[in-house]
Amino acid sequence: MRLVLANVGTLFTGDIGAPLLEGPLSIIIEDGRIKGVEKGQNAQGDKTIDVNGMTVCPGLIDSHVHPVFGDFTPRQNQLGFIESSLHGGVTSMISAGEVHLPGRPKDRQGTKALALLAHKSFAASRPGGVKVYGGALILEKGLLEEDFRELAAEGVWLVGEIGLGTVKTASEAREMSEWAKKYGMKVLMHVGGTSIPGSSTVTCDDVLEASPTVVCHLNGGPTSIPIPEAKRVIEKAEGAFEIVHCGNPRSAVEVTNFLKEKGMLSRLIIGNDAPSGTGIVPLGIWRMINLISAFCAIPAETAVCCATGNTKAVFSLGQGLVRAGEAADLQVIDAPMGSAGMDAKGAIEIGDIPGVAAVLIDGVVKVEVSRNTPPPVRRITMK
Repeated sequence: MRLVLANVGTLFTGDIGAPLLEGPLSIIIEDGRIKGVEKGQNAQGDKTIDVNGMTVCPGLIDSHVHPVFGDFTPRQNQLGFIESSLHGGVTSMISAGEVHLPGRPKDRQGTKALALLAHKSFAASRPGGVKVYGGALILEKGLLEEDFRELAAEGVWLVGEIGLGTVKTASEAREMSEWAKKYGMKVLMHVGGTSIPGSSTVTCDDVLEASPTVVCHLNGGPTSIPIPEAKRVIEKAEGAFEIVHCGNPRSAVEVTNFLKEKGMLSRLIIGNDAPSGTGIVPLGIWRMINLISAFCAIPAETAVCCATGNTKAVFSLGQGLVRAGEAADLQVIDAPMGSAGMDAKGAIEIGDIPGVAAVLIDGVVKVEVSRNTPPPVRRITMK
């Protein structure tokens, strides 16, 4: 089926090198993927969604979530938290470790079994349609190189944030991190103070020695490290730097401003770090986009890249950009009713969460007018 999103007023591409296209535009979708973006309103399809001059952007990618199985979290004893995030424009989530499983095994075979089970479970079932990349191996003492090879062969490609398991020291973490990378896995690492009982404080020196793919919650999770130390990590570490909603907002602004000053915003990604003691905030990713846009004077379309195209690049995903060949994971957004912003861009840049008018995953409409955002000024029309 050929679907056309017509009358697109503004497009946030997710590409930090070219984040904005002005309309009118049409987005053509075939078989769940973006076929192309065309100027004007002449594209024809089997079905048309008139977005009425609103803004289209990629679905948001939450770079840091702690799921267990299905759409339930024992951490906050809550059902439906993933589907609620869908109403906040989130279409993909990256597990940082299924650490909240009651009775979580900590032996070699048990921790492998948990990662493999979570990976296969979320691959077979998408809560609300959201693409949850589960099965992040939590590093426990006793794991061997052959375990990483075995899991990678089964499709497991994430290592949960180092510091959640019994592997605490940088020397232990470095060896396992090298094994993981050897087999194509992405390595996450906790940084800063302890987040929950059982986790550990991780210093900047630990991060630099372990060299993870992602320096998790550099603004704290929830306790942040001193800003001079955060800046030292940014200047010396490789990989991506993550800020999260369940962290320190002042540190998030400081980290983002420093990355902006250094011309390194392409390495900034955004996560929620929920469920946590802070709770579950379905609009947490949009709130972080608003925070850095409004307080760091970053254009809305660039801030959106930090939760879309940047994250895609770090985790090698098939979605996160509005361009030909990408999965059609999209959202239609507008200024919320009552905002001083004239459109989605204006609203975001003054700190207002945009009204989500529709969310699509693989070209299928999953949400028509979010139940969690303020209502958009305009509405879509399906033909």
